[in-house]
Amino acid sequence: MEVLIDGHCHLVVHGDIERPDFERWCTEADRPPPPGTSLMDSQIGLAVRRWCAPALGLDAHAPIDDYLARRRALGWREATTRLLGAAGLAALLVDTGLAGDEFASPAEFVSTEVLASLAGAPVHQVVRLERLAEEIAAETDAAGFASAYRDALARRVPQAVGVKSIIAYRFGLAIPADRPTEIEVQQAAGGWLRQGGRLTDPVLLRFVLWTGVDTGLPLQIHTGFGDRDLRLPTADPALLQPFLAATEATNVPVVLLHCYPYHRQAGWLSVVYPHVYVDVGLTMTHLGLRAAAVLAEFLELAPFDKLLFSTDAYGLPELYLVGAAQFRRALDQLLSHWLADDGISPVDAQRLAEHICAGNAMRIYHL
Repeated sequence: MEVLIDGHCHLVVHGDIERPDFERWCTEADRPPPPGTSLMDSQIGLAVRRWCAPALGLDAHAPIDDYLARRRALGWREATTRLLGAAGLAALLVDTGLAGDEFASPAEFVSTEVLASLAGAPVHQVVRLERLAEEIAAETDAAGFASAYRDALARRVPQAVGVKSIIAYRFGLAIPADRPTEIEVQQAAGGWLRQGGRLTDPVLLRFVLWTGVDTGLPLQIHTGFGDRDLRLPTADPALLQPFLAATEATNVPVVLLHCYPYHRQAGWLSVVYPHVYVDVGLTMTHLGLRAAAVLAEFLELAPFDKLLFSTDAYGLPELYLVGAAQFRRALDQLLSHWLADDGISPVDAQRLAEHICAGNAMRIYHL
C-alpha cells in the first residue's frame, strides 16, 4: 500500500450524529431528501457501506441502519479512530476555516491536535483566506484593513503549509487578473465593514487572494462542484486563466481543488502553466464505481508530477476512509489496465503511484 498524504481536508465532528445529519454530511446536500427517499441511495452511500462497515466490524455492504447502530454502540471516538486508522493516511493538510454551522446542523469539531491523535498521523494547517478576513473585521476599520489583514496572515504563516481561497463560492472564478490598489481596497473595506456578514466583495476577495500569493505558500483554490451555495458554471477553473497567467512569474504553486466536472480543463491548465497543480479531492469520494474512469480523465492531460490526492473529508471520518480507499482502488485499476495494455512499464507505474500518492505533495508543500 502506497504512502498516502491527504493534501486537503477538514476537521471531524466531536460527538455522535443522528441519521438525517449523517446522510446530509455524506453528500453536498444541505436539506433533507423527499419523504420516502434516502441520500444514501447513491454512489457515496454504497461506498460508505462497502468501505466503512468492515472498519467497524460489520460485513461489507451492511444495511445503513445496521451500520449506524454499530457506530452508536462504539461511540464517536472509537468509531472515528477505527475509520481514520483504516484510511491509512501518512499526513493530513487541514483547512480549519470551515465552520460547523455552514452545513447540516451546527456541530462541535475536534481540534487539530485531537485529529492528529485519532488519525495517528501529523496534521498540517492550511489557512483559509476569506475566513481570516472575517475574523479580523471587528478589530479594524477601512483605512487599516489592508495592513491588519497582512499582519494577521503573517502571524498564521509560520504554522501553515499552505493557504486556501473559496472565491468560487463568494463571487466566482471569472475575476480580473490584476492586484487591486490600496485605495480600491480601502473603499471596498469601508462598504463591507459597515454591512458586515460574509466576505463577498470582489475587490476584497482579489485582495486576500493576492495577499495569499505574497506569502509564497502554495495557494489552494476551490474549483468545480460543491454544495448548493456554489454557482457551478462560475466555478470552472478555465475562468482562472488570466489570474494564472498573472501569477506565473511568482512561481507560487496554485493547486486547483476538486475540479469535477471541469477536470479536463484543470488538467490542461496544469500542462500550460508551470505553477499549476490539480488535486482530485472530493471527486474520488463521491463517484463510487466511476472513480477509476474519472481518474483516467484527470490523467489524460495532467502531468504525473502535477496531480495530487486528497479527500476533502469534512465532519465525518467515513469520508476520509472512502476517499482514500476509492482513490487507491481507482489508481490500482487504472495502472493495472495500462500495464496489461503495455502502455507503461512496472517501474514507471510504481514511480507514478509514489508521486501522486505522496511525493508530489511532499515536494509542493515542503513536508
